[in-house]
Amino acid sequence: MLDGSTGTWGLHHPGKCSGLGSFRIRVSEALVLIRTTNRDAYKLMTSAIIPRPIAFVSTISNEGIPNLAPFSYFSMVSHNPPMVSISFSISRRRPKDTRENILSTREFTVNIISESFVEAANATSVESPATTDEWILSGLTPKPSLSVKPPLVHESSVSLECELYSFQDICAPRTSHITTTVVLGLIKHMHVRENVLDDTGEAVDPGKLQPVSRLGGVRYGRVTEAFELPRIDWDAMGGSYNGLLG
Repeated sequence: MLDGSTGTWGLHHPGKCSGLGSFRIRVSEALVLIRTTNRDAYKLMTSAIIPRPIAFVSTISNEGIPNLAPFSYFSMVSHNPPMVSISFSISRRRPKDTRENILSTREFTVNIISESFVEAANATSVESPATTDEWILSGLTPKPSLSVKPPLVHESSVSLECELYSFQDICAPRTSHITTTVVLGLIKHMHVRENVLDDTGEAVDPGKLQPVSRLGGVRYGRVTEAFELPRIDWDAMGGSYNGLLG
């Protein structure tokens, strides 16, 4: 059995899955999200699609006003080219400064949040006037970037300098009402502190980085344990699979 797993897997045998009750499809389990209220869909999806990494995004407006805010609709898109995505929900209130700044200046930085400064990062999520300086509010330290105007977060051990590659506005089905904007950012420079690298010096050690992830509601997750799961070799398994086919 692998450390951290719930059972022993074998070909055509999924292993023991603990904690599962009897499963029956009921209306309450098979939700048609398109017919669900936005609030209910948000609560269910953000508590089920977890953990989500958090992009701590630094931008500067055309007027020179800095902005710093966290977003958990964030992911790595590809390594070739090196690219990340961030999604911005559009409410009826004032548009998000981060979205507006990225679309107008085409530059931003993404900084990974570690446990050591998570409370300071959380302070920047407050809905404040557009002129608010989140750097002053949080007490975090801006650090000059190499190729973009928005600064890096000095307290972050992993930071990405990005330029806007493309964006896509998403409308509610059968309407022209934009509800979300997806931004793709091309990574121009990646900054990694040596003290969070693993023994090979080629990858980040999650135990050293101590990244924070977003769960549902106001809950956050931390990396406390990891286990290795080697890739399966088809040469060693192919014959057994063919035997199952008869």
